[in-house]
Amino acid sequence: MSSSGSSTNTLHAAPGSCSLAPHIVLEEIGEPYEIALMSPGHPETKSEWFRTLNPKGRIPVLADDDRVITEAPAILVYLGLAHPGAKLLNPEGDDLFRSIEWFNWLSGTVHAVAVRMIWRPDYFCDQSQGFPAIIDKGREHLDAAFSLVEGRLQDEAWAVGGAYSIVDPYLLVFYRWGNRMGIDMPGRYPSWTEHARRLEQRPAVQRCLEREGISLWR
Repeated sequence: MSSSGSSTNTLHAAPGSCSLAPHIVLEEIGEPYEIALMSPGHPETKSEWFRTLNPKGRIPVLADDDRVITEAPAILVYLGLAHPGAKLLNPEGDDLFRSIEWFNWLSGTVHAVAVRMIWRPDYFCDQSQGFPAIIDKGREHLDAAFSLVEGRLQDEAWAVGGAYSIVDPYLLVFYRWGNRMGIDMPGRYPSWTEHARRLEQRPAVQRCLEREGISLWR
């Protein structure tokens, strides 16, 4: 869905950030929504207005008439449960807690530690001479994490329960970031690359990439 028309959901996002995952899920659901895209680097999160919306000063944020939800995993779980007709989260059996398992690790370990060490070494050290060592260690952590993803996706079309779900667009975010870091994703992670290409074929994913003006591959 485009961002025009009446809507109760507004996703505050930035191109290519982890907000890409809930953006894709909103498109998959197919109901009207608004998307408020910020500038690269999303400096708008430092504004007083945004801090009233999310005091953490982070995106994504999903806001509607009744609630404000922060953190990509929470938004993804909410959307999956609130729209059962989209069949993006099966609350029965193992699928719900397996999805949370993926989200907790990807968000709390892979994103907050490994990715941040590479892209934001200043978060961990005030002295610039320490940055190369932090970046190198971050790449070690990232390689271990990405190898684990690769192993989990071998012989599996999708991440959870054998069906496309809210987890798959979140994995796509990290795959794209690997390309942005100059990692040979197709060469080193072929199963994950097949997964990314399956997602790229989905119309909802194509619309989001076009709307955000980004590519999976560069």
